[in-house]
Amino acid sequence: MLDVALRKADGTVTVDPALLRPGGRGAPPLPVHPALRRVLPDGLRRGSTVGVGGSLSLLFALLGAASADGAWCALVGFPPVSAEALAEYGVDLGRVAIVPAPGAGWTTAVGALLDAVDIVAARPPARIVPGDVRRLAARVRTRDAVLVPYLTGGETWPGADVRLQATDGTWVGIGSGTGRLRARRLRVQAEGRGGAARPRRAELWLPAAAGAGVADVDAVAAPGLVAAPSVVPATAPVIELAG
Repeated sequence: MLDVALRKADGTVTVDPALLRPGGRGAPPLPVHPALRRVLPDGLRRGSTVGVGGSLSLLFALLGAASADGAWCALVGFPPVSAEALAEYGVDLGRVAIVPAPGAGWTTAVGALLDAVDIVAARPPARIVPGDVRRLAARVRTRDAVLVPYLTGGETWPGADVRLQATDGTWVGIGSGTGRLRARRLRVQAEGRGGAARPRRAELWLPAAAGAGVADVDAVAAPGLVAAPSVVPATAPVIELAG
């Protein structure tokens, strides 16, 4: 959680962004995992909005490398999140602020965090005023932060600089009646404005095998998987019953 704050003369408390992250405006992009460079070759550009849809694992993977590099992250409006899952993708749990239920103050909470942390991942409410979207977009453009709206149901965030969408998820690990789910293969597509206008695609393991987080399918064919036997021996004799 955030633990660096300043008390104003009027008694209110605010977070000092200069104490939370080094550098000033115009700082270099935040890093992403090597597997995600296929769709985000320049990393996460500060002052941009990156919409994510289709996979919570994709969102966590997006945060991982930046968090491990020292960036502060915030999660706004999400249901209870597994700390183990965040850590598996490289997220530093000591640098995560969580606002699970901002209620009617969702926009206010997101705007305040954009002043304080490097990446704000936020799950929008069912209805959000278009004017609030424009105000958040203008706010993030003047900050060193990255806004990451997480969307479900095929929705998109208006005016996002980049949109990442995960589709065609296929789990592997279970053979002919044996095994357990070990990894999921996803297709991730990125498109947007400016340098992201040309669509980019990648096939990723999300999650990859035990504790690996994310991996490129082209680099790892089947992470940690053992081929299932083609024939499963019978455990008991077959008895034909008279009709």
